[in-house]
Amino acid sequence: MGYLDGAPTGLYFEDIEVGQTMVTRGRTITEADLVAFAGLTGDYNPMHTDAEYMKQSQFGQRIAHGMLTLSYAVGQAYQLGFMERTVIAFRGLEMKFSLPVFIGDTLHSELVVKEKKEARRMGGGWVTLEVKIVNQDGKSVQSGEWTVLIALKPE
Repeated sequence: MGYLDGAPTGLYFEDIEVGQTMVTRGRTITEADLVAFAGLTGDYNPMHTDAEYMKQSQFGQRIAHGMLTLSYAVGQAYQLGFMERTVIAFRGLEMKFSLPVFIGDTLHSELVVKEKKEARRMGGGWVTLEVKIVNQDGKSVQSGEWTVLIALKPE
C-alpha cells in the first residue's frame, strides 16, 4: 500500500495476487444494529424486531438481517485498506446464507483472491474474492464470491 497526493492508497490491480488471503477484525452484532438497519431499510420483519414473537420460533430469539451481516462484511473488508482509493466499482456478489446471526455474535470476514482479469478499457481489472463470514465459534454464517473492479497503477 502506498500514498497518492499525500493520502494512503490500497493495492492496485497489479499488486493483488491470486491466492492472497486477508482476514478482518471482528465486530459484535448489537440490538442497536438491528434497530438501526430496520429503520434504514424499512425491513421490520418480526424475526429481526420482535423479541416475544421470536421466543416461539425455532431460533428462540431475534436474528440479524442477512443483509446487515453482509453489509458489515463489506465494511470490514474495506477497513483492511487494500481498496482505499483503488476500488472503482463493486460489480456483483453471490452469497449463501448458512447460519443465523444473533445479537451478541462476533463476526469477522475471510477473503481469498480467487481470480483476476484485466479490464484495461475500464481502467482496472476485475478481482473475484472468495468470502466467508465467520462467527465466534469458527462457523461460516455466509459464504460466496464478490467481484470488484480495482484500478491499474497510474503510469
